[in-house]
Amino acid sequence: MSEQGWRDFLAAEGVNDWVVLHGGATAVFRVGSLSEAARLAEAVAKTPGIAGAGVLLTLTDTRVTVRLSRDIWNLESWHVQLARAVSAVAPEYGAVADRGAVQEVQVAIAAKRDEIDVGFWRAVLGYTLMADDNAVDPLGHGSTVWMQELDQAKPLRHAMHIDVSVAREHVKARLEAALAAGGRIVRESHEPPHWKLADRAGNRVCICAWPDGAAHRPSDDPV
Repeated sequence: MSEQGWRDFLAAEGVNDWVVLHGGATAVFRVGSLSEAARLAEAVAKTPGIAGAGVLLTLTDTRVTVRLSRDIWNLESWHVQLARAVSAVAPEYGAVADRGAVQEVQVAIAAKRDEIDVGFWRAVLGYTLMADDNAVDPLGHGSTVWMQELDQAKPLRHAMHIDVSVAREHVKARLEAALAAGGRIVRESHEPPHWKLADRAGNRVCICAWPDGAAHRPSDDPV
């Protein structure tokens, strides 16, 4: 597990349909009906190299979502070829990639090192292990739970918050929508760009596009 996999993916040619966020590389393809979605999903499932690769396919009446991995750190160089192959199949079924529909929603639970209890969250949610510090829904429906380790010297202000990641060209629109809905910016950072917002009650959420188009991870400071 290293940064090289996702960095290589971001630098590759022919993967413009794909968005790389903290859950890995994902593409959403728009279709006209559930039957069209099923046909596209069947074709994607027959793509050489996809069997046993840990790919997650989800379908609705209007879209097929293809997630190449469940964690960004699991991206490898061979995922680039797989992404290109899937993108080549989609137009044959009238599907159109929609980067604006790709997002990752993660529940971040902050704790000091000796109080991190990821085992509890896996048990209570029926989630499984993807990395040592997270828990994932085996069905691929629910948000990932990530354990955020706090500096021992820092006070615990908010024990839980939400991380929302979207494609780099859509992050400003998501921010503006949140502000228009009554949110307020608590903190803004530019390396990479991300915003900490709060609702009227003070509950907090981070919006970012990491690492899609960015080189560094957002600050791990608690929100």
